[in-house]
Amino acid sequence: MESNQNPEQKPAEQAQSSEWQQGVINRLAFAAVNEQKRTRRWGIFFKFLTFAYIAAILYIYTPDVALEKAGTEKHTALVELKGVIAPDKDASADNIVSGLRDAFENENTAGVILRINSPGGSPVQAGYINDEIRRLRKEYPDTPFYAVISDICASGGYYVAAAADKIYADKASIVGSIGVRMDGFGFVETIEKLGIERRLLTAGEHKGFLDPFQPVKQADVAQVKKLLDDIHQQFISVVKQGRGDKLKDDPLLFSGYVWTGEQGIDLGLVDELGSSSYVAREVIGAETIVDYTASEDWLAKFSKHLGTALGRGIGEVLGGGSLMIH
Repeated sequence: MESNQNPEQKPAEQAQSSEWQQGVINRLAFAAVNEQKRTRRWGIFFKFLTFAYIAAILYIYTPDVALEKAGTEKHTALVELKGVIAPDKDASADNIVSGLRDAFENENTAGVILRINSPGGSPVQAGYINDEIRRLRKEYPDTPFYAVISDICASGGYYVAAAADKIYADKASIVGSIGVRMDGFGFVETIEKLGIERRLLTAGEHKGFLDPFQPVKQADVAQVKKLLDDIHQQFISVVKQGRGDKLKDDPLLFSGYVWTGEQGIDLGLVDELGSSSYVAREVIGAETIVDYTASEDWLAKFSKHLGTALGRGIGEVLGGGSLMIH
């Protein structure tokens, strides 16, 4: 019987052949392990998609517990006005008015609180909100409406608050700033030092007024002052209409200054000290508070969170690491 082993094969060649075979086995083993890892990552990824889909369905079809409760018992309705009052912000007139309408329209609303924490913003947006509050108060005369100031209620924020039956604040709240401002900069000397020539072409004698790269003209300043004074008088009229004879006859009241909540009581800008829970419990008499603040559409909110999670998941699957998308 013949032996398959070559008697002339050298020990070194035998060792080399054995190492090659072992290397092939190792590579195959590592390939199998890597394939298992990839399979496991994809499995986690698709499980996450399934979970997200189920969560979205549950979110859509699960009723809002707070609003469901609101339909069955007397409660205090709360609407939050937070941040700058502007069209593209959470404190836009559309959002605040939507929340207020829902609050007043519920037959079990015992009273409405607008909790304000805002430095102000657009006089137009604030005016829209103020007008709608006055309309709702006439339509629902038996539903009291109170403004509660938390940290700050300045400028446009107070423009809105002035429409309330009463205004409550904390002793350290910042209140007031009843005035109007316009900001700008002048770069005339700067561009001269840099050797820059300003070229401005307009149709209309005053179309380029207050151009920051040209010397200021007193006629332009006077024109803007008229505009600011007009808006300021509108602001003052709204505050006087809302606060009436509660206001103290103080020359600084409409100067743009701010005061604490305690000082605001002395000036007639605030009625009493108190929080939202205090007003709900002691003033309105309905301790249960239901939040009617208009929130971001569920689809937009879900898409935003899902997009971030998917980006992270895909990065981990494809790269084995962590990819954060901001």
